[in-house]
Amino acid sequence: MHYFRAAHERGSADLGWLKSQHSFSFANYHDPQHMGYSVLRVINQDQVAPGKGFDTHQHRDMEIISYVTKGAVEHIDSMGNKYQVPAGDIQVMSAGTGVSHSEYNASSSDVLEFLQIWIKPQHNGLAPRYQQATIQQDSMLTALVTPDGRDGSLVMQQDAALYRLVLAPNQSFELEVMKACGYLQVISGAANLQQLSGSAHTVRPGDGVGVSGEQALTITTENYPLEALWFDLPSA
Repeated sequence: MHYFRAAHERGSADLGWLKSQHSFSFANYHDPQHMGYSVLRVINQDQVAPGKGFDTHQHRDMEIISYVTKGAVEHIDSMGNKYQVPAGDIQVMSAGTGVSHSEYNASSSDVLEFLQIWIKPQHNGLAPRYQQATIQQDSMLTALVTPDGRDGSLVMQQDAALYRLVLAPNQSFELEVMKACGYLQVISGAANLQQLSGSAHTVRPGDGVGVSGEQALTITTENYPLEALWFDLPSA
């Protein structure tokens, strides 16, 4: 694999109310070997205590994607949006020229779990925007966020695409690297990865794999189903 990020080697933060695993350098965690992959800058796996969350803070010039795996995020921003983002929904906020927002666990009793993803935009200084949707899994690989909103997906301001991959046990799927490179982030389950070059690897929850210079990546599950995010990315 061109790049492998083992779950247990990620950076971490424990603030009591927040437990976070950082695939790439973020906040007080800095590792020059892990600054991102192509235009993918942040993947944080966050657990937020009941009723707690991120107070109002600012962003600019970043595509910010939230993928909720358990519970619901309570989102409020300076554009006037106030929504709950439940598990299974996808949320995109283009920070552009600047936006303030807060994110809280909507539950007073259950832990919130979600992935916070940052992607560098193709251009700076764009108008801030917000989108949220429930996107049904209509095939093994379903588009969630794309540059043009194809197939009912949300839109990001970058020549990149984000897909959700869901495989049953004992199933195979061939991922095509359509752009310069791709990145697979495992959410749950396990699978074996095989490249055209012959190299192979087993991935488990929290692992990330970057590939480039390959036309396809074959993913095969055995005893467990797989849920993962697949990023089709341009050159950095």
